[in-house]
Amino acid sequence: MSRLLTIDDVAEALNVPKHWVYDNHKREGIPFKKIGQKLRCRPNDLDRWIGQQGTA
Repeated sequence: MSRLLTIDDVAEALNVPKHWVYDNHKREGIPFKKIGQKLRCRPNDLDRWIGQQGTA
């Protein structure tokens, strides 16, 4: 099983502030899963999401 990314990890990968991720994850469709009270993202899902940006 691969390590799940935290909000901090995703913000770092996207080179944006953590508050941007919190404020925009639903609108932007960042592929988070809620685990308990925490948002987590699979690295492969984030890579796929990044690859889809700008291809609408």
